[in-house]
Amino acid sequence: MIFTVLLTEDAAADLKDIHTYISEHDSANNAEHVLDEIEKKFVSLSELPERGVYPKELIALGIRDYREIFFKPYRIIYRIAKANVYIYLIADGRRDMQTLLQRRLLGGL
Repeated sequence: MIFTVLLTEDAAADLKDIHTYISEHDSANNAEHVLDEIEKKFVSLSELPERGVYPKELIALGIRDYREIFFKPYRIIYRIAKANVYIYLIADGRRDMQTLLQRRLLGGL
């Protein structure tokens, strides 16, 4: 079964922010490269989305609705719903992920 991979508005904004940050602190070429690699990662979820692992921060809360894959240091957090894969978050894993995940995915719980 082939799944449709969809970016939420927040995930699209994450990509824009990543591109801007890398462009300003490194180079536009590197920013394009990183975005291309991240895109390859999440597009690959169309074939086998179950391969992602459960984020440890959510497992600690007993939540198994979301999964993640990596393009180090970036974490791509997504949810599978029927024939769709929704990308919710793309963030540098060195950030305070507990707070970010709670705010973004759990409505600040």
